[in-house]
Amino acid sequence: MSILESFNIGSNALRAHGLRLDTHAKNVANIDTPNYVRKIPVLNATEDISFHGLMNTMKNDVFGTGELGYLQGGVTFSGVVEDPTLGEKIYRPGHPDADENGYIRSSNVNPMVDMADAIMAQRAYEANLALVNITKSMALRAIEIGR
Repeated sequence: MSILESFNIGSNALRAHGLRLDTHAKNVANIDTPNYVRKIPVLNATEDISFHGLMNTMKNDVFGTGELGYLQGGVTFSGVVEDPTLGEKIYRPGHPDADENGYIRSSNVNPMVDMADAIMAQRAYEANLALVNITKSMALRAIEIGR
């Protein structure tokens, strides 16, 4: 894996986990917003790293050429999906968002779940930032050696 590929993987992960953190922050900010539906971020691996995918890679590489190619890892942010859980019905007949019976739905955001997910996203962001910094220091050392 080249240094540029490491930068690419790290920058894609920083972008994905940053958007993931933004999604959880929006959820927490809308805890008290009536009819707000919690958004769940969706992340996908850039390659098929399942057992089946690995065996297909080995079939094509190891058994064909005798070499095991590396799997370029990484993650991408694929968007958000709405949480299907319904919020609690609250009777507020004068509210502009009330239905014909005078009920509104409270937000279905669970602050504990979103805060825990936000902490995990923050830790993943920090880990990938460390990856980019380590890769940068390796590139600088390689330049120093080349002088």
